Amino acid sequence: METASPPRLPTTTAAARCCPSTSRPGPLPATASNRTTTAIIPLPCMAEQAKILFAEAEENNLERQPRWNRWHTCTLCEQNHHGVVRCALGWACWKTYVGRPEMDNARCFAINVLGDGLFVANHCEDALTVREAELSMERRRGASEEHILAVQGNLAATYQKLRRFEETSQMLRDVYSGHLRLHGEENIQTISNANNYAVSLNGLQRFEEAKALLRKMIPVARRVLGESNTITLRMRKVYAAALYLDTGATLDDLREAVETLEEAERIARRVLGGTHPLTSSIDEALRNARKVLRARETPSPPGSA
Repeated sequence: METASPPRLPTTTAAARCCPSTSRPGPLPATASNRTTTAIIPLPCMAEQAKILFAEAEENNLERQPRWNRWHTCTLCEQNHHGVVRCALGWACWKTYVGRPEMDNARCFAINVLGDGLFVANHCEDALTVREAELSMERRRGASEEHILAVQGNLAATYQKLRRFEETSQMLRDVYSGHLRLHGEENIQTISNANNYAVSLNGLQRFEEAKALLRKMIPVARRVLGESNTITLRMRKVYAAALYLDTGATLDDLREAVETLEEAERIARRVLGGTHPLTSSIDEALRNARKVLRARETPSPPGSA
């Protein structure tokens, strides 16, 4: 696997702006803090701490996941690191375990940590190389289909970030189909991935396919998850977009889009509140759908082309 050279680990900075007392993700100039604690932790020390904790778990047969999480999670606030810190820890993790046999679980976890770090730091071409290598490796290892689907989902997100939309859609189709085959249509993962696939179809302007999929899966989501579930609300928003963004939409299609969004907006406002990002995005879609409908319903002035 060939990627760009890893960044040199900083020697004076600590962590990422992920603690409760801070307002947004991003690197901190010198400290990582929560509501009551301030700490200055050299990043190489964070990597060494993660390495030691996991080694202790392996040697003493302790629970491994909480200790492994130190490779990507802040010890102070338990939130994921961001940006260059996450990326540098990803490289440190990979360098720690790359020499192990391919069947070793820590090596497999490490390539995932590296891919995540590159992705969140926007080194997307390198992240793609790592994700593809991870998928090939997991197939050689005979990983479960469930795990393969998770790796493919990460790969699809990387294609999306690189604006390789056809490949994104193909991968999301495979992920949705895999969950459908494994778990059936009433599984939350199947429902969620159906929505992801529909979003990609809309992005490619394959509106008929998106509408057909969502007409099948929205009733399932409403029955299994409920009307007020965020996945259900997102699916209805995506379905409405497939209706009103289609240049071949009929008046009935546009009215259905508006009615769908009006109902979804009322539910979202009641359950999530008016300031929730999903409520805001549904409200924006509703304004756009009404604009398209008004333009279609308004007669063209005499003599216009």
